[in-house]
Formats: sequence, structure tokens, C-alpha cells
Amino acid sequence: MHATHPPHVRPLHRNVWLIAGILLIAANLRAPVTAVGPVMGLLQQTFALSAGAAGLMLTLPLLCFALVSPLAARVARSLGLERTLLLALLLIAGGIVLRSSGSVAALLAGTCVIGCGIAGGNVLLPSLLKRDFPDDLTRMTAIYALTMGGASALGSVCAVPLAAGLGWAWALASFIALPVVTVLVWLPQLRRDTRPATAPARAASMWRQPLAWQVTFFLGTNSLVYYVVTAWLPSILAANGHSAVEAGNLHGLMQLASALPGLLLVPLGPRMRDHRPVAVSMSAATVLSLIGLIAWPQASIIWVPLFGFGTGAVLILGLAFVGTRVSTPPQAAALSAMAQSVGYLLAAAGPILMGRLHDASGGWTLVLALCAGGAVLMGVLGWLAGRPGRVIGADAQGQ
Repeated sequence: MHATHPPHVRPLHRNVWLIAGILLIAANLRAPVTAVGPVMGLLQQTFALSAGAAGLMLTLPLLCFALVSPLAARVARSLGLERTLLLALLLIAGGIVLRSSGSVAALLAGTCVIGCGIAGGNVLLPSLLKRDFPDDLTRMTAIYALTMGGASALGSVCAVPLAAGLGWAWALASFIALPVVTVLVWLPQLRRDTRPATAPARAASMWRQPLAWQVTFFLGTNSLVYYVVTAWLPSILAANGHSAVEAGNLHGLMQLASALPGLLLVPLGPRMRDHRPVAVSMSAATVLSLIGLIAWPQASIIWVPLFGFGTGAVLILGLAFVGTRVSTPPQAAALSAMAQSVGYLLAAAGPILMGRLHDASGGWTLVLALCAGGAVLMGVLGWLAGRPGRVIGADAQGQ
């Protein structure tokens, strides 16, 4: 009967277990994919992959994010939210095992399975936060984004030393610890059986709402720029004279920096009414970091964390928009699915196209310049999406 009480008055121990489960799920939503970047050079040597072929491996999880995201809410209505998130964790775990089994085919197939599991968590976590923490949405989003970035940073820093000591397969297999621990902590939530309500018919009009598209492309351009740089940063740094270990450490520093905006938005979130200044300034920081990597690559220690900080802040804002720009949890799930599917479909083209562009041009300057252009567009979209307002229902005209 506890589930009938408002979420914010549930007993403390239930909230503690719920928050722990949410944060551990968040830890699974980036690290298993981003840890591939630091060992990509080793994978290319092992399997004789071109930059374009390696880009395909980095693109596959993003394609899975795009294709599976619209299905996640439907599965949750059939299995229940708690069991669907458990299924997502099991897919991530199974994909990690398959990916590390030793062949190119298994590498690609396992990456796809991991992507399908992450897609479920990506879509359902914003809806879960809207349901259980409606009065503290920005702060909770910042905390889970901080966890996601922290886990990703740890994975990036550890990937190269683990690969050097154990080989790439065991290095990537070690990430099985994340979903296994998370499943154990999440099991108590299975006592609840939350079936998300079917979204009202008018929620289908989400696709006709300009603000919904602004939020979608704000997140999408951020994902495009972020995943291109995440995929190829170790190679870019190696081209600038950094060793594999230095590149891996800088890659980890970028992931850690992407989590740091959460520390600022945790206390500031409840006070923020107009998100436009933050959206534009963080997009500008991203542009500056990319131009810096072109013009003064020797100062990578400055540009790399600046890039992480800018894109991390934009991600937190975009995820918060998914909850704050709608009125109900079903609408949050609908906007989340729209933003994830369209945004990641846009992002999926990035690593492979930019890898081929590098092969054709023989350098990374054009790639970084195009990413800087994308970050400029991101700032424009952030200004539009950051205006107070909601996309559907009685609140559609503003707050």
C-alpha cells in the first residue's frame, strides 16, 4: 500500500534505496560505451580497422539509442517500470559479456545489445524522476548526471591501464561490475509494479510542438558534438603527440569535467527560472574549447575539460527540460522518447562520418571546425528551448 502515498512522503529507507538505484542505473548509461574510445587505437590495430570502420562501432550504440527509445515506454506499460529497468540492466550486462568474447562480430553485436539496454534507461529515468521527485527535478537530474559523468570518467581513466595489463577484452569485460551491482540494489524496487499510464491522445501532438523540437535538437546537437569528440579525442590527442596513457587520462578528465556542472546545478537548480543564460554560455564554452584544440593544441589540458564542462552542463539542462517543459510523467516519457530517438539518430551519423572525413582530409582540423559549428547551433537552440513554457495541455502557453 506504500505505493499509494505521494512519493515525497515515502519512508526514508525507501527513498534511500530508490535514489541509490537511480544513481547506479545512471552510472551504467555512459561508461560501457565511452570507455571504448581510449582503447580504440588498440582495437584498430588488433582487427585492422580503418577510422571509418572504427566509427561504425562507436555509431552502433547511438543507432540503438535512436531505434529502441520509442519502444521503451511501451515495454514499461507491459512489464512495469521497475521490471523494464531491470531488463535494461540485464541487456547491458549481457552485451558487455558478448562484446568481450573476442571476435569483430561479437564486438559489434555486443555493442548493439549494450546500446539497447542503455536506451531503455535513458528514456525511463526522466519519467521516473518526474514521478517520484516532481518538486526537485532539476536537482535530481543534476545528481544523476553527475553520477553518470563520474562513472564514465573512472572508466576512461582505467581502460588503458587495464588493457595494458589484461588485454582489451578483459578491460572491457570488467565493466560487468556496474550492471551486476546495480541489479542487486534495484531488486527491492521490484516489489512495486508501476504501469505507466497511457499518454493522452493529445500527447501525440508532441511532434507538432515547436518547443518539443527545440528541446529535441538542443539535446541532439549536444549528443552529436559530444559523441564525435568522445569517440575520436584519444586519436586527436595522439596526433598532437600525447601517449596512449596521457590521452586516456585526458579523456577521463573530460568525462569528469562533464559531471562537474551537476555540482553547481544541484544548489542552483531550484532557483533557476530562466535557463537561457546558462544554455548559451555553456554552448559558447564548448565552441571555445573546440577552436582551442585547433588553434593551440598544446593547451589540451585546458580545452579538454572545458569541452567536458560545457557539454555536460548542456546535457543536464536538456534532461531537465524533458521534465520541466511538460505537465505529467506520461508527457515526460513522450518527450524523452522523441528527444532520445531523433537526437541520437542525429548523433549516430557523427562518429562514422567524421572518421571518414578524417581519412579523406588526413587530419582533425575540419572535424573539429564542424563540431564547433554544431556547438554554435546548440547555443541558438538553447536560447529557444530555455524560455519558460510547456509544450502540451493547459500550460502550453507558458507558466
